[in-house]
Amino acid sequence: MTYVILTSKPGLFRTEPTPGFRPVEAWEYRFLGALKAQFVIAELADEAARLRIVDIAGPPVVNTLPPKFLPRFETVEAARAELQQLTRYASAQAELVPA
Repeated sequence: MTYVILTSKPGLFRTEPTPGFRPVEAWEYRFLGALKAQFVIAELADEAARLRIVDIAGPPVVNTLPPKFLPRFETVEAARAELQQLTRYASAQAELVPA
């Protein structure tokens, strides 16, 4: 199995899993208590799937993206470890919490 990380940033864009992506777990990245990003670790079940990205900073614009542009992870744990990097080098004010 292959896993990918889907990212959404409140007020800017949201990433929506489509058929072919099976969400496994979700995380929120908070800095100084404010939500800065949301992440979903998803199993990539179909290489032909297209990820839906909705730009919400202005008038909504929808794009689709093939998964070949996403970093891949062999396990959920490896994807989770990649997310944990966000808080290792930041101040104690940054945290990654289950959504």
